[in-house]
Amino acid sequence: MPDYTLRLRRYNPETGEAPRFEDFKVEMDAHRSVLEAILKVRGDQDGSIGIRCSCRAAICGSCGVRSNGKPGLACHTHLDEAAGRSKDGENVIVVEPMGNMPVIKDLIVDMEEVHWKKIRRVTPWLVAKQPVPEREYIVPHEAMVDVTQTMACIQCGACVSDCLSMEMDPLFVGPAALAKAYRFVGDPRDAEHETRLKDLSEDKHGIYDCTHCFNCIEACPKGVAPMSQIMRLRRRAGSDFGIDDRNNGHRHETAFVKNIRKNGLLHEADLLPDSYGGKFHPRAVPELIGSLPVVLRALRTGKVTLPKALLHQHKASPEIKRIFETVEGRDQRLEYNIYISGNEDDLADDPSDQGGEVAVMVEETVVVEQAAEEVVIVEETVEIDTEESSP
Repeated sequence: MPDYTLRLRRYNPETGEAPRFEDFKVEMDAHRSVLEAILKVRGDQDGSIGIRCSCRAAICGSCGVRSNGKPGLACHTHLDEAAGRSKDGENVIVVEPMGNMPVIKDLIVDMEEVHWKKIRRVTPWLVAKQPVPEREYIVPHEAMVDVTQTMACIQCGACVSDCLSMEMDPLFVGPAALAKAYRFVGDPRDAEHETRLKDLSEDKHGIYDCTHCFNCIEACPKGVAPMSQIMRLRRRAGSDFGIDDRNNGHRHETAFVKNIRKNGLLHEADLLPDSYGGKFHPRAVPELIGSLPVVLRALRTGKVTLPKALLHQHKASPEIKRIFETVEGRDQRLEYNIYISGNEDDLADDPSDQGGEVAVMVEETVVVEQAAEEVVIVEETVEIDTEESSP
């Protein structure tokens, strides 16, 4: 069996000492989990090691840690997988508490303020429509498939640990709470869709505070894809309910789409005024004046030139225009998640027929949607296959 070095971050607030790292040697099979190694060390070498755990089966979400920089469940991370990311030598596994949360002891963090309080903030229960039916609500099958992905969340906090927006703005509602919000916004039985969306749109720490870093998608051990759920909330708020938020989030997304449709590449000189209604719109004037120091500094350093700032020579190529035509020509908006629903025989007969019954998560899909659709801006040549692929 291979030998591993567990480099645990130790911290005990009762001693008053600063956090430190301590190495422990452990001999275990490569397929065993990081949690098993930590528990073995605690049982055989140092009983004071603090770690929170329960089911050991990636169900309870208790044992969230960072293993060689990557957040995840200790019970769901194999030793060889974690050691493969080592930057400190062969078979060295650095185990740290999750980020963006205060540490209670060693690998145990306090999730109350950063996680649970924000879960409660999004009203994490169904507000039933009235009148309540005598027997049960009849929900369309595809509607439940849509929210099943968010229901898979086990509240481990891995997404919160790696969220860059929360690192910069601790008041950000956060990926876990916003994914939970979509669980009810996407449920047709809920009576408060617009109220929920307006609340999260108007909150400056709400859905438009996400920066599209994709960290939460990579961190989630259950494939919930919190960022994708946040983008769904934006689409529902801006496109479906027409919520014109005071944070300018919806108008900013619309400006991105307009910019790419026209130029093919992002022309930042137009982005700011277009986000506020145009260069001469009353909302845009204060923003433009406020940006003058930055513009002058960029001109002085040569980062920006007047011809390029005022006259954007590049125009959208036929390929870019084809993307817009394809997306906007659809009868209905397509949403993707990791769950597949439908009859396998039907797909075998016609692989190209999605039938409205199949929802598939596509890991690297470039989608451009008008007015609050998720926009991925590519500054070089991008080849895109617009045909739907069968799961």
